[in-house]
Amino acid sequence: MRTLVWVVCLLCMSGVQGGAVKDDEDFMLLAGPLMEQEDGGSACHGNDVFDYSSPMPPGSEQYFEYLQSKGVTHFKVPLSWAQLLPTRVPSKPHQAAVSCYRTLMKRLLEVGLQPLVILHGSSVPESLRSKYGGWESQKLVEVFQQYAEFVFREFAPSAQAWVTFSDLDEVLADGQDGDTSTLLQNILQLNKNIHQIYRLHFPGKGRLSFGLKAKNVEKLFDFEASTLVDFLSVSIEYNCGSSTNFRQELKRLQMSSGNLPILIYKMNVHDCTDNQEQPLGDLLQITQSRALNITGCDMKNLLGHLDMHDAPLRLDPHLTKMTRFRSSYENIWERFGAQVRADRNLFLNDSFPSGFQWATSSESFKVEGGWTEGGKGETIWDRFGHKGQAFANQTADLACDSYNKIDYDVYLLRGLQVNTYQFSISWARIFPSGYSDSLSRKGIFYYEKLIDALVDSGIQPVATLYHWDLPQALQDNGGWTNSSIVEAFKKYADFCFGRFGNKVKTWNTFSSPWVVSHAGYGTGEHPPGVKDHAASSYQATHNILKSHAEAWHIYNDNYRGTYGGKVGIALNSDWAQPKDPSKPEDVAAADRYLQFMLGWFAHPIFVDGDYPAELKRQIELKKKDCPVPTPAELPTFTPEERKRILGTSDFFGLNHYTSRLVSNNKGGCKPGPDRVGDFQAHVDPSWSSTASDWIFSAPQGLRLLLNYISAEYLNNTKVPIYITGNGMPTEYSADTLNDTSRVQYLHGYINEALKAIVHDGVDVQRFTVQSFMDGFEGRHGYSQRFGLHYVNFEDASRPRTPKQSAYFFSQIVEQNGFVAHINEVVKGLKTMRDHKSTMLSPSEVPSTSKVVWEKFSLQSKFQRQMYHHGVFPKDFSWGVSSSAYQIEGGWDADGKGPSVWDTFTQKPGSIPDNANANVACDSYNRLDEDLYMLRGLKVKSYRFSLSWSRIFPDGRRTSLNQKGVDYYNKLIDGLLAFNITPMVTLHHWDLPQALQNFGGWEKTEMIDIFNDFCDFCFATFGNRVKFWMTFNQPQKIAWLGYGLGQIPPNIKNPGIAPYKVAHKIIKAHAKAYHTYDDKYRKSQGGLISIALNADWIEPKDVNVPREVVAADRALQFQLGWFAHPIFKNGDYPEAMKLQVGVKSDLQGLSESRLPSFTEEEKKFVRGTADMFCMNHVTTKIASHVTGRLSPASYQYDSDFSEAEESDSPATAIQNQRAVAWGLRRILNWIKEEYGDPEIYITDNEVATGAKTTWDDIDRVFFLKTYIDEALKAYELDGVRVKGYMTSLMDSFEWLNGYKVGFGLHHVDFANPNRPRTPKYSAHFYHQVMKDNGFPITEDERMIHGRFRRGFMWSCATASYQIEGGWRADGKGLSIWDKFAHTPLKVFNDDNGDVACDSYNKIDEDVAIIKQLKLTHYRFSISWSRVLPDGTTNHINEAGLGYYDRLVKALLAANVKPHITLFHWDLPQALQDIGGWENDTIIDKFRDYADLIFSRLGNNVKHWITINEPYNIAMVGHGYGVAAPGISFRPGTLPYIVGHNLIKAHAEVWHLYNDKYRAVQKGIISITINSDWSEPRNPHKQEDIDAARRVVQFYIGWFAHPIYNGDYNDVMKTVIRERSLAAGLSKSRLPEFTPEEIKRIKGTYDYFGFNHYTTVLAFPVDFGNLQHYDADRGAGTVVDRTWLDSGSAWLKVTPFGFRRILNFIKEEYGHPPIIITENGISERGPTDLNDTLRTYYYEKYINQALKAYLIDDVDIRGYTAWTLMDNLEWATGFSERFGLFYVNRSDSKLPRVAKASVSAFSTIIGCNGFPDPAAGPDDCLKPRPEGTIAPITESPVMFLGMRLSTEGAETGLNATFALLIIAVIAAICLSVGFCLIKKR
Repeated sequence: MRTLVWVVCLLCMSGVQGGAVKDDEDFMLLAGPLMEQEDGGSACHGNDVFDYSSPMPPGSEQYFEYLQSKGVTHFKVPLSWAQLLPTRVPSKPHQAAVSCYRTLMKRLLEVGLQPLVILHGSSVPESLRSKYGGWESQKLVEVFQQYAEFVFREFAPSAQAWVTFSDLDEVLADGQDGDTSTLLQNILQLNKNIHQIYRLHFPGKGRLSFGLKAKNVEKLFDFEASTLVDFLSVSIEYNCGSSTNFRQELKRLQMSSGNLPILIYKMNVHDCTDNQEQPLGDLLQITQSRALNITGCDMKNLLGHLDMHDAPLRLDPHLTKMTRFRSSYENIWERFGAQVRADRNLFLNDSFPSGFQWATSSESFKVEGGWTEGGKGETIWDRFGHKGQAFANQTADLACDSYNKIDYDVYLLRGLQVNTYQFSISWARIFPSGYSDSLSRKGIFYYEKLIDALVDSGIQPVATLYHWDLPQALQDNGGWTNSSIVEAFKKYADFCFGRFGNKVKTWNTFSSPWVVSHAGYGTGEHPPGVKDHAASSYQATHNILKSHAEAWHIYNDNYRGTYGGKVGIALNSDWAQPKDPSKPEDVAAADRYLQFMLGWFAHPIFVDGDYPAELKRQIELKKKDCPVPTPAELPTFTPEERKRILGTSDFFGLNHYTSRLVSNNKGGCKPGPDRVGDFQAHVDPSWSSTASDWIFSAPQGLRLLLNYISAEYLNNTKVPIYITGNGMPTEYSADTLNDTSRVQYLHGYINEALKAIVHDGVDVQRFTVQSFMDGFEGRHGYSQRFGLHYVNFEDASRPRTPKQSAYFFSQIVEQNGFVAHINEVVKGLKTMRDHKSTMLSPSEVPSTSKVVWEKFSLQSKFQRQMYHHGVFPKDFSWGVSSSAYQIEGGWDADGKGPSVWDTFTQKPGSIPDNANANVACDSYNRLDEDLYMLRGLKVKSYRFSLSWSRIFPDGRRTSLNQKGVDYYNKLIDGLLAFNITPMVTLHHWDLPQALQNFGGWEKTEMIDIFNDFCDFCFATFGNRVKFWMTFNQPQKIAWLGYGLGQIPPNIKNPGIAPYKVAHKIIKAHAKAYHTYDDKYRKSQGGLISIALNADWIEPKDVNVPREVVAADRALQFQLGWFAHPIFKNGDYPEAMKLQVGVKSDLQGLSESRLPSFTEEEKKFVRGTADMFCMNHVTTKIASHVTGRLSPASYQYDSDFSEAEESDSPATAIQNQRAVAWGLRRILNWIKEEYGDPEIYITDNEVATGAKTTWDDIDRVFFLKTYIDEALKAYELDGVRVKGYMTSLMDSFEWLNGYKVGFGLHHVDFANPNRPRTPKYSAHFYHQVMKDNGFPITEDERMIHGRFRRGFMWSCATASYQIEGGWRADGKGLSIWDKFAHTPLKVFNDDNGDVACDSYNKIDEDVAIIKQLKLTHYRFSISWSRVLPDGTTNHINEAGLGYYDRLVKALLAANVKPHITLFHWDLPQALQDIGGWENDTIIDKFRDYADLIFSRLGNNVKHWITINEPYNIAMVGHGYGVAAPGISFRPGTLPYIVGHNLIKAHAEVWHLYNDKYRAVQKGIISITINSDWSEPRNPHKQEDIDAARRVVQFYIGWFAHPIYNGDYNDVMKTVIRERSLAAGLSKSRLPEFTPEEIKRIKGTYDYFGFNHYTTVLAFPVDFGNLQHYDADRGAGTVVDRTWLDSGSAWLKVTPFGFRRILNFIKEEYGHPPIIITENGISERGPTDLNDTLRTYYYEKYINQALKAYLIDDVDIRGYTAWTLMDNLEWATGFSERFGLFYVNRSDSKLPRVAKASVSAFSTIIGCNGFPDPAAGPDDCLKPRPEGTIAPITESPVMFLGMRLSTEGAETGLNATFALLIIAVIAAICLSVGFCLIKKR
């Protein structure tokens, strides 16, 4: 092999502090000098040195750059004494020669080379010799000294290294005719003088020497060397035949010179053949030797002698003689290009180095979506997509929705097993405008959350600062072509380093910047779409490089010391190889290809701070050949910029995807890298194609490229290589998941990287697969898929599913390469406990566990529903479960025998759609995919069952199937490798068919057969399995399999077989337990139990004893059947024995159908469980019945009937409702009944329909409620709950086939790959496990503090709801009077004719207002009471008088009135002429308000124009369920009404503002109501958008015009688009004129706000329906954990209150807010101890306090709804919101305080919530207990009369008494009649 040029550089440099040569270090790598041109055009000086008085030769600058790029540090510059001072007078130099030398030195310095200046060679110039003689002449010595001073003066600023004489030996020889000693004396003294002169004028700078041959050093240095020179410059001979002398001679030189540093100025090599590298090896040893002080070596002569055949292929002819260097590319190609295909394709089975980083990556604009979320600014890719420039007009607006799916993504990363994740930060998400003054906190929070999630999962985050998505605002200013962007990027990088750097330790400044410059600013294919290859492309690169360098320096200067991280750049590059390797020009063209792609960026950073010499040379040639227009304008770096750029990378990041064949091609004068570079790219037809027309699979290119990078760029800068991107796209097709082409691609490329590491010694430390998941691929949109995970972009949930490539890569990561590691047997952790249980007494009838019903069944709904926050113990076992038959498939694979379920499902008609589990989830063949899910979930345990017939095909040991054993070994080992505890069920229903043919569980022999199977499993797997369950749900086997015959073995013998089978199963279980206990427990230390189904049974009426007994009996028949013998006394429950015994007697049997245990058997069975394992699904309601005697049946023996718990949500399986509270009760029952055992919930799951795939909100609610009930049992009740499990994935669900799904993962059974996709519930469950329960959240935590001084505490009512007096004193009819008197409009035909009679009870009302300690009281005026026909034509003074008296009574009580002018009760007379639809009502409303202001305004300072315009418009005129009850124009009328309401409000505000404010000094506004809306799935952008629409269509409908001006954009856009789509000519939403907008905007003094609850929103497509709901496009649901109220629409959701208050602050300009309504309803019997209302007010008011104190929301007041129970509109008096109870059974309608009055008044008195830590506060008072009201309000009809419940009961008793009297009288009469007759 020929000598590699850069090995020499490496050898020399390696001797200097690890090889890093810096400006301040002394080591010199010499080249030069420039030699005479071959054409002889210059004068000759005897040594062929170039005549520097002539112009610099063409191409010299490129030559210097070339040298510098190869590591040369110094260049020899011999001066010509004669040319510089031809007159010998220093004051009269030859200026042209001086200028030429200066130019030369300047050019050297510009490219990073230091001049080594030689003052003189050897011979005395003839002109001087003739005048002065030789060196023996003192005069000549003096002249030379003057010359030296001149040289120092002229050139010292440019040079730091000097040689006075290049060869002192020749100097002496030149004067050989004289006295040698005199000559030597003169020369040495001269040198000493020059040394002193230099030190005098330039202290502390530079170094001086003179040259001589090594052989003469000893005799010349009789003087003290240090007075003469700073280092010794020697010429030395090297002979390969006697190389041992080389080191010895250098040692001798060192000693002779007094240990001076030695510069090997010239090294002549002799007798070395071309392929000998001996001199290099010797030189390496010498330079590394601590004993030798070598300060540098000459490269040029050494290389010239070693490589005589080498010549540069692409240098200017003028430079051909200047250098013999070979390029790195040539050397790499020479090494690898000749490889034969077989060698090239030879696979390397080996491992990567320990600690190797495995990564996958994503890019912000490709995956995040959320393009406007959190204030994110527009990017150039956003603009690109919105202009329809991507495939099929696709955009990245939603992309993969990763902005909302951090948990989803990190979940899959855990499954993938990568230790590193590379993602990019969206500049516009942090700084929306690109500048630091536009900070987005929500954007910051997103990345902080992502980084935290990665770190929590043990994944190292790698952040890319810029991956193509420039803020559009910066592009509008020129983007990367504007130099100001450097400073902007610097500040952006500075912020990111400072904010995220404590956890992000690796940074890429840019990723693939070549693509930005080339495609963004060159071809224009990418945004910003600039087509300017000639200038913009190069300018963009220039600014990118400077930006990168500034970012690096920011980190280096400010953060590296603290964070210790790394900053680099990820450069993209193809590999290029010559199209025709035999053509030197093609080899050179391939080299140029790389220089124009990779070198464009890498050369400045890693080599010399400047662009590659070849690139610059090519551009200069093109500019010369093509002056107008020039095809390329390459900017130049200043020396300072070059210095700042050089070395600014701590690693070399490489994005590599493909290769090219390159040929030489004259590019002409057109711009573009191929044209300017004179090359053309081709593709080898043998390379596999991909979905991209630029990516072809050529794996070997990666290895060659890595070697090239190592040689070309990393000789001087020793940093590792990180492969930051490698991957390929596939077409979007139906077979996207089975991406075998990607598997093959990665297989090849990863192996080539391994070869580069193992074979070639390249320092590669990371491999990153691009991409983590499918994304928005730029102009290709979603048509190309790069991901390891498939993303379904047609589904708004954006589900992610691992492809086959993900599983392949995961395996590579796990193995750290390609060698499958043979895992050592991992022994499970011993869990040995004192398992010997004490004997418990048999259960009584009913059992003492009935205390559970006594404790829980009388709970109030509030107590039952109250959510509990807390955590489970640290060792709690979170897990998932499955069973063999349901998931494994492979039903006849590898020798497996058939099971009873195999036989059953093969029969047509057995299962819906004739489904079977022949394949099921195919887990038998997809174990890695199951482990992938389990890693993603991060569970602690996995419960699975063993297929008996897979291990023993015929059920017996003699048929052992080793492949079945191997499968389970692999599964168990795989679990343990990830610290997942295997929990193994030995038998889960799938009995081997051969054993059933033998008789199955009806045969006594099965006990021993099962025991033998268990024995084998214990022996085989027990060293690793520490948790065993013998049977799963044996009650189902016995009853469904042998009683009803619904499941295999389908035996219908309900009266006998179930009991016999259960008897044998219990004994089989016991025997297996004892086998484990006796043979294995001591060595294995595990636990063993049985998994029993344990649904809860609630009595129909807990107050009826026999119903409680029936429920207890039901539990004993279901759970106690097996649990009682095992956990209590070895025998069946007494209730069961009694029932079956009695029934058997009645059936005439001689003995009970229930078998009995002998005493020995009881002892054997008792205590055969180490823990209690229970499966729980639902709760049933039990009633006592007398069961049938015939036919005999287990079902009839129990004497109870079951019914659904109808109040709970249904599931996809009939009669299996989700009754969460039942779990807590069954856990308590087990605790009470079975001696407080440790309990594992081994299965708890819910069925959803087949159409429910990944967005399974119902399962989330199920888990949320059920797990919380388990938490209550643990924390509140002391139940020893130790673990919880739910179903891992959808599977074959027994008799339901694939019609329902129970899993956390969706399995597509229609796809042969059975892809597994995590559902929403999987991510929710992971979070629960991570939190270890439900720790209290910030939302739930109470805050202590007080509201502002002068805070308004108020309570509200409305005229129609409380006043009554509906026709009193001249009051006119209102629309509510008419509506309530219309049949079926108001519940129970209630009306407001009397209501609370407040019209007549001012004093009573004011009294209770005072009792509450209110500062304000909000009430409304009945428009029709004041103006009976709605107009001022007739004023009802009596009505005005009522309100005047009320106002004055309030003021007298020191309560300020807060008046609502209109609270829904429009005068009917106005409705008759169109009501709010008729815009004439605006003036009428103004006139009405004018009257009220004039009459009451002097005493009223707080006004509300209109209450809840939304309800008026939508509920009254859209849905029609409130007055006026219009529902036939829901798409138009509500908007018209709303329009007029807004204008009416504005006019009244202006009226008050213009006419009354100055005098009355009040404030006026409108009250707007709104729920808060959260997304149903918070990880789903579509749901987030729906939630926003709900809010904008609710509060925004009215608030936006008033507070911001005009309707909000959401409403305007949606309604307009839907109207036009329906064929309408304009929007159904009316438009305001500009004048109206101006008049409406700002018509408020505060934000009046009514709020009650929160909803969860999701999108609904109503098609073309023209309706408000369709316009809103959203449906709403509620979270099942939210507390109910008396109103179906109102759930207790305090957190939403704070959020909507913040929304008002942010959306409407931080207005002062008065909460004008907030409260909760009750229904049913009145309980004065209204704990729910107390809870509601405390929680909601505390949220308001948080908004005020923490969020700076300007809250001025709080108003409770409502003062007293009243007519709740269309629900009549059935829903009660009042703080005071109104006894409607009493004609006086007395007001009675509820307990909440005390609670609310205490809050008022404290003005908030004083901190208990501060000690007792005077404002706190004890709260009196409420009582059950003796009177209920719901009247009943009795004998045609409308009576109260009490009255009806009295009537019924009286009637019954009269009936008895009548009967007795009739009997007496009959007796009397008989006696009379006898007489």
